[in-house]
Amino acid sequence: MTVITDLSQLDLNKTYSYADYLTWQFDDMVELIKGKIMKMSPAPNVRHQSISTDLGRILANYFYRKKCRLFFAPFDVRLYDRRKSVLLNKDVFTVVQPDLCVICNPEFLDKTGCNGAPDWIIEILSKGNSKKEMETKYALYQEAGVREYWIVFPENRAIEQFVLDEHNVYQLKKMYAEDGFAVPQLFPELEIDLIDVFESCGDDD
Repeated sequence: MTVITDLSQLDLNKTYSYADYLTWQFDDMVELIKGKIMKMSPAPNVRHQSISTDLGRILANYFYRKKCRLFFAPFDVRLYDRRKSVLLNKDVFTVVQPDLCVICNPEFLDKTGCNGAPDWIIEILSKGNSKKEMETKYALYQEAGVREYWIVFPENRAIEQFVLDEHNVYQLKKMYAEDGFAVPQLFPELEIDLIDVFESCGDDD
């Protein structure tokens, strides 16, 4: 079997599984979207990293010693239609690396990451990934049954909060601005002061 050490060895038109993904030995960061390779954006900029760090710190403090656990990218999350049970690696064709995710079912966690939909996913947009997060991942997370999905807009210092309704369709629950408090529906006692999230992110691209 050929050892894959460079992305150029792969056929970008071919369909790959998570089992294939685990054998690759190159440095490029990629995700699998329904079996197709999607190169990730270059390393996040300072603004993106500042928001991730500050928001992550708030969430890490909240979830400390709680059942639900917080994870940061890079962290493999395997997704599939919510109507299917947990799948083997060879049967999984979507692998993403959310900026932040919260997982409350310990059975979804194994040595390589999360096998199933996290309860809450947060994606922080950058110029290179806006379309992917807003369109492709929105549809993937809805299909997989991610109960709550937040999109963070660094340039606008704002957050859109989507929550699955009784028909398993995302509804925009609320939009938050930088000087308010953001509250996840899943964890209503957690009030996030957005000044603490956006204050140190600066204005650099």
